[in-house]
Amino acid sequence: MLTLCGFAGSNYHNKVKLALLEKGIPFEEQLVWVGETDPLASPLGKVPYFKTEDGAMCESSVMLEYIEQKYPQNPLLPADPMAASKVRELALFLDLHLELVARNLYPEAFFGGKVSDAVKEKVGAQLEKNISAFAKLAKFAPFVAGDSLTLADCAAVTHLPLVSAVTKVIYGKDFLAELPARDYLKMMGERPHMQKVNADRKANMELMMARMKAKS
Repeated sequence: MLTLCGFAGSNYHNKVKLALLEKGIPFEEQLVWVGETDPLASPLGKVPYFKTEDGAMCESSVMLEYIEQKYPQNPLLPADPMAASKVRELALFLDLHLELVARNLYPEAFFGGKVSDAVKEKVGAQLEKNISAFAKLAKFAPFVAGDSLTLADCAAVTHLPLVSAVTKVIYGKDFLAELPARDYLKMMGERPHMQKVNADRKANMELMMARMKAKS
């Protein structure tokens, strides 16, 4: 049995979880917090990671590639090599140039910390540049890479809400406002598998906040 290790409050965990659900792959979830990971499966102590019959692996993008090759049913990559490359391009762009940039602001936006004005200025400028570039790649027709659900949507639907929220909190405006992101997220949120992901995320966030409070 494939085991997805991590916690449902993580957008990278949910990126993989949504792909598993959409592909109809049987799997189990194992609740693993950061700092409690298997050092052999996840040497950097990050989540999510997989435990599979073939061995363990980390890094969400690698995990998605594994399940696409191992379980070809209900594909989330086009058969055409160029079209598949464009999906991978979008998914990687969302990870590296949107979410990981916005992540620098999470301590203040979501967890009661403080981010310096210099960091805010630098991250804001980078996000504006990167979102403008993302707009040239994304189609929203109606899915982010075109007319079919793909791995790029698994990244988009889990990352874009965070980018939107963090920019509204830190800068007082939604940096995604000029894109059709709101309608896209509404459409994706109506999908049964995404509804499950969101329900599990909400429950896990409550557990995580209670856990943080107990430690403080």
